Amino acid sequence: MNDRISQLLKRTPGAAVVTAEGWVRTKRESKNVCFLEINDGSCLKGLQAVVDLADFTDGPLLARITTGAALTCTGTLVASPGENQEVELRVESITLHGEAPADSYPLQKKRHTLEYLREIAHLRARTNTMGAVARVRHAVSYAVHSYFNEKGFYYVHTPIISTSDAEGAGEQFQVTTFDLDAIPRTPEGTIDYAADFFGKKAALTVSGQLQGETYALALKNIYTFGPTFRAENSNTKRHLSEFWMIEPEMSFCTLEGNMTVAEEFLKSVFSYVLDHCADDMAFFSQWVEKGVADTLRTVVDTPFAHMTYTDAVAELVKSNDTFDFPVHWGSDLQTEHERFLTEQVCKGPVIVTDYPKEIKAFYMKLNDDGKTVRAMDVLVPRLGEIIGGSERESRLDVLTTRMTDLGLDPSDYWWYLDLRRFGSVPHAGFGLGFDRAIQYITGMQNIRDVIPFPRAAKQAEF
Repeated sequence: MNDRISQLLKRTPGAAVVTAEGWVRTKRESKNVCFLEINDGSCLKGLQAVVDLADFTDGPLLARITTGAALTCTGTLVASPGENQEVELRVESITLHGEAPADSYPLQKKRHTLEYLREIAHLRARTNTMGAVARVRHAVSYAVHSYFNEKGFYYVHTPIISTSDAEGAGEQFQVTTFDLDAIPRTPEGTIDYAADFFGKKAALTVSGQLQGETYALALKNIYTFGPTFRAENSNTKRHLSEFWMIEPEMSFCTLEGNMTVAEEFLKSVFSYVLDHCADDMAFFSQWVEKGVADTLRTVVDTPFAHMTYTDAVAELVKSNDTFDFPVHWGSDLQTEHERFLTEQVCKGPVIVTDYPKEIKAFYMKLNDDGKTVRAMDVLVPRLGEIIGGSERESRLDVLTTRMTDLGLDPSDYWWYLDLRRFGSVPHAGFGLGFDRAIQYITGMQNIRDVIPFPRAAKQAEF
């Protein structure tokens, strides 16, 4: 395998023949020289390939090379007289693998809007912005697995098809093999799910948490990292119908331990990106969100503040700020409230705990006051909530009552309740929306620009 362009750019000039493979970003010609910028996606910068027209006699081949063409160039690395690169390639031979006719190739040498690039998602990874997003996305994925591996967590693959709604919101994509023009019915007229493929109602998962808990109560510390799905018809810059979630679950762990791991995890991932994606982060800071790298550094360097939901509401009420969504005890905190807490009250990241039970999921541990649960949301400046989690309810009787109160049938969760019947322990976990984290890290304004092929309402191209 030949060196990537990121490796070639770090090499010193020499007589050894090297090979550069990639796609042409720009082509400039003068009377005696042709300059080709070749990029293979390994870094932001391309390698300048210099073709001496006095030595390169295949003029027709050179004429067919345009922006977007795929090439292999061989030659030697020489010191570059230009200011933007240390070395350049003195070309000896060129192989043209694939042409990109200038009259039809959608990515010419000009700025394209992100909205336009979404229409050509199969090509947009070749742009500086989307290439940088892809490299950061890879780095964050690696950092996630590295952190949990080093901490002794086990990676568990939870099912994509599920018969349990972990959030209880009902916004699921149903999975069926029924002929929708001839759905079987029971004598009472209801849908006969017993005749379906799985013998019961099934859907794409909204979370791997419940299944993850089963392995946490055997392997102690586990994490999931996979796709999840929400049939939420929200056409916003923060919502997707298909997205990736990271969900650690820890046995013998309370809310306090959960908060410690969440803070350490975020700082570890952000540090890795800052250390290993410096050029891409500089690009985002200059062209996408001014100072986004500094924001990440602040999160890494600042101890997270802690406050209860009750105290947070009190701070919001006394602020006299006019919020679009009025706040009162019992209401869910909106993004504007979360940002106010991080940017105005705490001047940095904050973990809010002990939310009213009515606005949180059934599996969260009920506090002794009977009104609040051991939930936590990690809030960061510029975004608001980035992590949500809780200590899980480990008491069988309390969990069963919570399910019944919320209209859930405990018999549908018999296996989940068994975890409380046999060897139950205090345990906790949290979820990080991977794509929203990438959006925060890069400063990209629309979450559809940080995932290769976005899925949202009325959008399932490519």
